[in-house]
Amino acid sequence: MNAPTDRSLPATSRWRTLASYAAMLAATGGIYLWIRSRGEQLRAPVAAPATLSDGHGHTGELAQLLLALAAITLLARLLGGVFRRYLRQPPVIGEIVAGLVLGPSVLGLLWPQAHAFLLPESVAPSLGVISKIGVVLFMFLVGLELDPKLLRGNTHSTIAVPHASIVVPFLLGATLALWIYPRYSNASVGFTAFSLFIGVSLSITAFPVLARILRDRRAQKTRLGATALACAAVDDVSAWTLLALVVGIATAKMSGAMWTVAYVALYVVGMLFVIRPLLQRFFVRREQQREGPLTHSALAFVFVALLASAVATEAIGIHALFGAFLLGAILPHEGRLASELRGKIEDVVLVLFLPSFFAFTGLRTSIGLLESSRDWLFCGLIVAVAIAGKFGGSLVAARLAGMGWRHSAALGILMNTRGLMELIVLNLGLDLGVISPTVFTMMVFMALVTTFMASPLLDLLLGRRGFEDPPTGASAVVVGPG
Repeated sequence: MNAPTDRSLPATSRWRTLASYAAMLAATGGIYLWIRSRGEQLRAPVAAPATLSDGHGHTGELAQLLLALAAITLLARLLGGVFRRYLRQPPVIGEIVAGLVLGPSVLGLLWPQAHAFLLPESVAPSLGVISKIGVVLFMFLVGLELDPKLLRGNTHSTIAVPHASIVVPFLLGATLALWIYPRYSNASVGFTAFSLFIGVSLSITAFPVLARILRDRRAQKTRLGATALACAAVDDVSAWTLLALVVGIATAKMSGAMWTVAYVALYVVGMLFVIRPLLQRFFVRREQQREGPLTHSALAFVFVALLASAVATEAIGIHALFGAFLLGAILPHEGRLASELRGKIEDVVLVLFLPSFFAFTGLRTSIGLLESSRDWLFCGLIVAVAIAGKFGGSLVAARLAGMGWRHSAALGILMNTRGLMELIVLNLGLDLGVISPTVFTMMVFMALVTTFMASPLLDLLLGRRGFEDPPTGASAVVVGPG
């Protein structure tokens, strides 16, 4: 879909916008450096030694894993349908809830024997590998669905809103880290990596969930829908780029972080100026030959490129999912082959792999870790800060850009959705050891609340038909759950 544009802006206005943007970035950097100087003086508790729990036996591990996958897939489909039909929520929310239900927070608490039978600890490593492969494939699909045209909008709203919805929650999250770090982190994690990760994790918008909400309301062709899609696209590209930098800092010493940045820059340049032209020529040649459906050889070629890109970013130290995302983003998005490629990969990823990721997330989420009133107070504080930063920053920026109050608020609600994308970020932080299981549980709760609240608030604010009439010539963007 083409984002709304404003080519008639005078040169002085464009230079003023660029100057304001540069000043905003400089101010953000200065404020964060002040927060960092305060945080580096804090000391977190010493990490408790890890303990290995006993498994439930090693007999029939394959059969146990297959049984777990069957149960996960069935419950995800059932709850996804319930949430879509009766609660008018995107099915992905029901699938996320299904994963949490199968974990220790619900099934393990209410029926420990069933939890031990369906998801014993012995299947967790295998389930973790399957879920990570699923996330890599899903991020490839997200990149493949991300229409580059959405990134070229130059109206005030598509410039101001996404950057405000990153800068404001980032700074609020980094500030919140001043209180969370000495209470819920440990001495092996530096404040810089912790605060950067908390800031970025509060800045994420789930572009696929936002697109799904708009599609369900048939609002993706409206002016507000187009603006929301453009803002979310810019937001996600910016936030994921920043997250790659944070992961590089977290996995390397500060002295080696610049080398990581340099390697990332070389990788991106190579992908854009070497790999992208080769892939475009390959796709154009296949389109011109009109040899029928996408062949197994062509599909294997794409998978090899996907895996090679994922391996490259994993070797650099910024995680394989970034390589998968970038390869999807640089592939040609138009034409028969791109559509067939999505169709061949999407079904198995959405039906089998992603529910496995939700279940794996559920196994790592334990509400029992929030034992005291202080824990729940901080959990509520994280939710409040996340909403204030994302919703408030987007609303104010949209209003200053000239949008009305109701549509500015609606845009803020849409930008505040986090969904699966947030869970991917949180699992990454837990894998790296940047956040503790307790903070992970708090942030998962925040992701659920901010995603679940979107549809009811949009109904209350605009109703099911409260979006603007579609502009002439707009086209839809269809994205899977996220």
